[in-house]
Amino acid sequence: MEEITEDPPTSAILLDHCHFSQVIFNSVEKFYVPGGDVTCYYTLTQHFLPRRKDWIGIFRVGWKTTREYYTFMWVTLPVDVNSDSAKQQEVQFKAYYLPKDDEYYQFCYVDQDGVVRGASIPFQFRPENEEDILVVTTQGEVEEIEQHNKELCKENQKLKDSCVSLEKQNSDMQAELQKNQEELETLKSINKKLEEKVKEQKDHWETELLQLKEQNQKMASENEKMGVRVDQLQAQLSTQEKEMEKLVQGDQDKTEQLEHLKKENGQLFLSLTEQKEHQKKLQQTVEEMKQKETTAMKKQQELMDQNFDLSKRLSENKIIYDVLQREKENMERENDLLKRENSRLLSYMGLDFDSLPYQAPTSDQGGAGQNPRLVYGNPYSGIQESSAPGQLSIKKCPTCNSDLADDIFDPTLEQQHMQSLCLNCPICDKVFPAKEKQIFEDHVFCHTL
Repeated sequence: MEEITEDPPTSAILLDHCHFSQVIFNSVEKFYVPGGDVTCYYTLTQHFLPRRKDWIGIFRVGWKTTREYYTFMWVTLPVDVNSDSAKQQEVQFKAYYLPKDDEYYQFCYVDQDGVVRGASIPFQFRPENEEDILVVTTQGEVEEIEQHNKELCKENQKLKDSCVSLEKQNSDMQAELQKNQEELETLKSINKKLEEKVKEQKDHWETELLQLKEQNQKMASENEKMGVRVDQLQAQLSTQEKEMEKLVQGDQDKTEQLEHLKKENGQLFLSLTEQKEHQKKLQQTVEEMKQKETTAMKKQQELMDQNFDLSKRLSENKIIYDVLQREKENMERENDLLKRENSRLLSYMGLDFDSLPYQAPTSDQGGAGQNPRLVYGNPYSGIQESSAPGQLSIKKCPTCNSDLADDIFDPTLEQQHMQSLCLNCPICDKVFPAKEKQIFEDHVFCHTL
């Protein structure tokens, strides 16, 4: 396996949190000769699963974290993890990358999370001749070394027993870990489903929240509109109150109804006062106000119709008066012309008009009405009697354009003539022309509905 420039995964985990019993290093020498490649043999325990980023490093004895490695090599993943051959692995360190001093070092197996899973016994890098020189010792030193070796053997046995115990614990922990991993996968699956449900619920809640915000905005807008509408209704109510007071003062025949409306207006004022304290009764009060407003508008409309009819009748009477005035002026002008003609004729006959006594013609005199001072009568009286009445009798009615006699201008006869040309409603006194009889009948029928 060749050395690569990529840095291995490390961590700042201390030695107390590492698991040294999951990987066991075999056949580790006490020292290695510098200048040669070093092969590291190690065994994977039963419940340990190697991963792609696991590595083996050479650490100086006394290291604290996995970041203090001297050199490292990537491990080789076995083809079949469950086979016996897969448990026995090895990795070779090139001589170029090995330490050059005689300090104590050890192999450490580090997984891709930066956690140490196994560590070897310490060893040195030194030449072989140093061992011969060091072997020459005194008997006391030999006995001391043997005693030290016995102690080391005892310690090694203890370590082996501890290793077996640790392997058993590791096996139990691996089984528990496997169970925990299965539970973790189950929990992850459940968590994923719950996250999806939470996400869906969150989206649903967000949608509902947006809808509620829109509804809140709409309700606020409608509330503002209702407030404006209430102000308008209050203003209209104040105006209607003044109008109702004017109607009470102007119409004595409807005193009882107006007093009733005053009482209802008082109730409306109380309702409006309660509206400020009780917003829940707003709609009911508005409906009552609308009903009262409709009644007031109907009353106002009826009075306006009556006023319009009176104005129309006044206008018609004014037109008739103007026509009669013009007729009077025409008659006065014609009378003046007749007087001048009479004066001219009298002058022609040598008589003075002012000296003649005036005698109004009567129905019994007929055509023989003569001046008593003339023996044979007035020779022009026939002309006057035949011409003057003809001029005075040619008159037109301003409404129907029919010919009228002289006596039609009597006020009583004139009123009777005008009433014969118009149709008056017996309920509201509205006037209709005689030619609009069908409209008049429909109008009277509407009062019965």
